Amino acid sequence: MLKIVTDSASDLPREIIDRYGLHVIPTPVVIDDVDYLDGKTIQTKEFYKILDDTSRNVRTYHINPAMFEDAFRPYAERGDSVIYLCFSTGIAGTFNAANIARTNILDDYPDFDLTIFDTRCASAGFGLLVRKLLIMQEHGASRELLLEAADFYRSHIRHVFTVNTLAYLIKGGRLSKFKGNIAETLDMKPVLIVDGNGSLQVLKTVRGRKKSLKSLVEYIGEFCAEPEKQLFSLCHGEDETAAHMLAETVQETFHPADIMISIVGCAIGAHTGRGIVGICFLDASEEKYRKYLD
Repeated sequence: MLKIVTDSASDLPREIIDRYGLHVIPTPVVIDDVDYLDGKTIQTKEFYKILDDTSRNVRTYHINPAMFEDAFRPYAERGDSVIYLCFSTGIAGTFNAANIARTNILDDYPDFDLTIFDTRCASAGFGLLVRKLLIMQEHGASRELLLEAADFYRSHIRHVFTVNTLAYLIKGGRLSKFKGNIAETLDMKPVLIVDGNGSLQVLKTVRGRKKSLKSLVEYIGEFCAEPEKQLFSLCHGEDETAAHMLAETVQETFHPADIMISIVGCAIGAHTGRGIVGICFLDASEEKYRKYLD
C-alpha cells in the first residue's frame, strides 16, 4: 500500500488530516525547557498565548533521525511504500534527518520503498502541495504520477505573507536588531516570499498592516494563473480578523474555486509570532492533472 506522510510544518486543517487519515509527524517545540509536539501535545491557541508572554522561552528544533525512524519503521515492517513530503530544506534540516533515518531502516529492511521529497514549501504552500497529492491519490493517480505532480507543484506554488511584529524575526536572526527596532518604531511590515530554493526572502517593506495585506493581494494579481480554477491556501497565526479580511478580498478580486484556511502551527509560528498572514497559489495551469483533481 502506498502511504503519503508529511510533517506538521504543512499546517493542514484538522478536517483534511482526518478525512485522509494523514500521518503528520509533529515538529518538536521547547517551552521553558519542556518538550512538546506541534499539533499533538500542544495546540495553536495555547501555544500563541504562551508566545505572547515574552518572559517565556520558546524555541523549536527539527524532527531528528530517531523520531523519523519511529515514524517510518512500522511502514517498513508492513511492506508499505511511502512518499514523505518534507518541510523545505531552505528553512530547516528536516530533509537530511529523514534521509539518515531512511539509511538506518534500509539496513534492516533493504526493500523498503521510501521516497523523501523536499517540497521547498512551508505552511500554507506546503499544505497546498500535500492536499493536491492526497486528492490525486484518492482519484487513482499512480506513485510515478504523484511524484511528477509533486515536482510540478513545488516549482509553481507561490508563497507570500506578512507578519504583524518584527520581534520574532529579530530574535531568530533573520533581521538585525538595529534595523528591526527602527522598522518596528516606524510600523514597517515586511512582505516575504519563499523563493525557488525554498528559502525566506523579503520582497519589500510597507508601512502599516492594511498596506501589507494589500501587498499580498497585489502579488497574487501579478503572478496567479487561472485563479477561478484554483484552490488557494490561506494561513494565519491565530488572527481571524486579518484572515477573514484577506479571504474576503481574495474572493471578491479573483473568484478562486475554493480557499483552504489553516492556522500556522508551532513549527513556524515560533519564528513569526501571532498575526502572521499568508496566501499561496499557483503561477501555472494545472490542467495536466485536472482529471485527478475534480
